[in-house]
Amino acid sequence: MWIQKNKAAIVLAPMEGVTDWPMRVLLTQRGGFSHCVSEFIRISHELVPDKVFLKSIPELKSGGKTPSGVPVQVQLLGGDARKLGESAAQVVGLGALGVDLNFGCPAPTVNRHDGGATLLKYPARIYEIISRVRDSVPPELPVSAKLRLGWDRIDSIFENAAQVERAGASWITVHARTKEQGYAPPVHWAILEEVQRTIKLPLIVNGDIGSQKEYFECKRVTGAIHYMIGRGALSDPNLVHAMKNDLELSETSELSSMGQSPADWLPLLKQFSELTQTYTETPGYTLRRIKQWLNLASKKNGLPWFEEVKRATDLPQLFARLNEL
Repeated sequence: MWIQKNKAAIVLAPMEGVTDWPMRVLLTQRGGFSHCVSEFIRISHELVPDKVFLKSIPELKSGGKTPSGVPVQVQLLGGDARKLGESAAQVVGLGALGVDLNFGCPAPTVNRHDGGATLLKYPARIYEIISRVRDSVPPELPVSAKLRLGWDRIDSIFENAAQVERAGASWITVHARTKEQGYAPPVHWAILEEVQRTIKLPLIVNGDIGSQKEYFECKRVTGAIHYMIGRGALSDPNLVHAMKNDLELSETSELSSMGQSPADWLPLLKQFSELTQTYTETPGYTLRRIKQWLNLASKKNGLPWFEEVKRATDLPQLFARLNEL
């Protein structure tokens, strides 16, 4: 089992358009992650063709793991229990080592089409979906669920978590906000300690763990040993290193800390550029992704030099400006 009750773990979060294959490869090479969860694949009325899964999650072609050997769970999103069960069996047939179910996405377009956080209003449907997927996947492979605290009330998590456990999930990940909050403050970490006392499943804490200070505060409030991070892993490349050391996680690859100067970031960005250009031929994609990443890091950590590079019109210009700084 990837997540065990008494064994610490750090999971790379699924973030649509952010933690795609190149980013998963890069971040897992740096070490620290127990496993990754893929960007969600939406399941509606028709089954998704194999080629869509294989394009979005190339790890399926290599044993379900990143090149550094970190397992990748395939995340599915939708409201049709039967189709989700069929899709879970499909991705396992393609090489998936585990399935995660998205009951937390707050995007209005997703919620209007019976997906993501809208299911938080219907605990019985959460139970039905997880049960169907659990029955469709070999028992030795994990099936987990990612939720928010509720649609508009934080105490909804108690009923929903109970249904997740009753349905046979392997573990539960909870973003400590409601759907109505989106990503606005406050984050309700404290309630997760109480949730963990009501279920026997391992609980992974998610939400606003974007810096080392926030991690240590979250740990103080929740007492958790399982964490999922997304934006924090990008905005602070040293965060996973600090968490790994604090949780006393051992692994074969060792992290190296880095500073926040252009010279520190340049090798990482060049490596990401090389990976991204093997992943897609879409014009401008790599440049947009690098600017997206640096913008995120700058907002969190105040990279003054980002202003000097954000107007670059192509990759050679961006890297040249970084070299000059």
